[in-house]
Amino acid sequence: MLAQEDIAVLLIGAFMFIPLWIGGMAAKHSLQTIYDFFLQERKMGGIALFCTIAATWWSSFAFLGSNAYFYTQGPVYWSAIAWNIFFGVLYYIIGKRIWYYGKKNHYMTPADFFTDMYGSQAIGNLVTAIMLFFTLPYLQIQLAGGAYLITTASRGAVPLKMAGFIFYLVIVIYIWVGGLRAVAWTDIFYGSVTFFGMIFAGFYIVQKVGGVSTLFEVLKETNPENLTLPGPMGESGYMLWISMFLITPIGALMAPPMWLRMYAVGDVKLFDKMPFLLALIAIFYIGPMLVGNTAVILEPGIQTPDIILPILLLRYAPFTLAAFILACGAAAAMSTANSQIHSLSAVYTIDIHQKYIQKNINEKNLLWVGRFSILFFATIGYLLFAFIPGLLVQTGLVALSGTAQIIVPTVGVLFWKKSNVYGAVAGLICGIAVLFIFTLQSAVNLPWDMHPGVAALIVNAIVFVFVSSITPSRKQELLNRQEKQEQLFAQLY
Repeated sequence: MLAQEDIAVLLIGAFMFIPLWIGGMAAKHSLQTIYDFFLQERKMGGIALFCTIAATWWSSFAFLGSNAYFYTQGPVYWSAIAWNIFFGVLYYIIGKRIWYYGKKNHYMTPADFFTDMYGSQAIGNLVTAIMLFFTLPYLQIQLAGGAYLITTASRGAVPLKMAGFIFYLVIVIYIWVGGLRAVAWTDIFYGSVTFFGMIFAGFYIVQKVGGVSTLFEVLKETNPENLTLPGPMGESGYMLWISMFLITPIGALMAPPMWLRMYAVGDVKLFDKMPFLLALIAIFYIGPMLVGNTAVILEPGIQTPDIILPILLLRYAPFTLAAFILACGAAAAMSTANSQIHSLSAVYTIDIHQKYIQKNINEKNLLWVGRFSILFFATIGYLLFAFIPGLLVQTGLVALSGTAQIIVPTVGVLFWKKSNVYGAVAGLICGIAVLFIFTLQSAVNLPWDMHPGVAALIVNAIVFVFVSSITPSRKQELLNRQEKQEQLFAQLY
């Protein structure tokens, strides 16, 4: 008879083995080219595209952090419904154009887009630096969340740092052999178990207080502040709702994993379906809502809200079931971490190594650079996880706030002829500066309790428009080329 810990370890082993097997299958279809390794030859199909976008988009931030937010901040996390819809709309409006220009002009990374559209290497380099700097903390919290879930599911049989190392090793192996195709194919598995785990956990746990209707009747009597803004702590007003609605989808869309997924789309018609599909899966947030609110009744006063879900499962569910759902949570973390490691590798390989270190490197050797940079960034992420702990939602919002700043020069160059590199660079620098100042100086309150990321976006946009308006426009040949390509886009799509 197997002990509970042994069953949990076997479950975790299965969750580690299945992605390796899928990655091996993906490797058999690999063409051993840079375009295939990083962009899947721009031929990604509909199922893989939807699953890899959804699985990358839903991370530890969603699987663990959402429960904590419903627990401590009341209903403010329901902004997730709105931001899922907003993300889908942005993916359709902006993503389709990025895909078109990328295919037309052979872009591989975000920096390629900015360098070519603005006619300046400076903006490309700045975007690369922002993406590298702000993506690493988000990678850190995926490793932290996934490792914690593995350790918890095994009841400590797999120590935390060992869990993080296993997590890191599995991801490195299948990305190494299969590139973006392996990431996308494993995300079909990750996405399926993530969504199942979220919704099942919610409906299972809520039965411990008598069901959904009983839950809200009890909350209405005992904790009504958990049902309305500004929440039980009085900190979650409408400005936080607006901040999360803006920062989360914009920051995710502008992060390097989504740029690669926009470039990799095989059929432009897939962009038309994404708003509906991404809005539809927002229903799965019912699970964390039920968990967070049930925890208010069952486990008041928890000091570390990020671990609410494991606490409830281990106390109120059979251990094997709890271990399985926690392993689903680890899958959510892996599905985001794999995309971040892969995209960071692409950014370094194309934007730094090929441009500045070995300009004449052949494709075979460049592919090896890409693989070894996967190992490098995964190691950095693991070291950050091991030595610099961070709370999931707080760290996640800061990381997303940084990449969100890139939306300003993106929208500017796509839709405003007067936009130029001076405005783009000045806006980004000022926006990032504001983000750092008000994040580090947390004692300084912004007007209306505005999140630093939103304040940074506002400053970024104002500076971008002002500086672009008083400085020379982009070169006429760039404007002419873009106008012709935009006319063709309008005719075809």
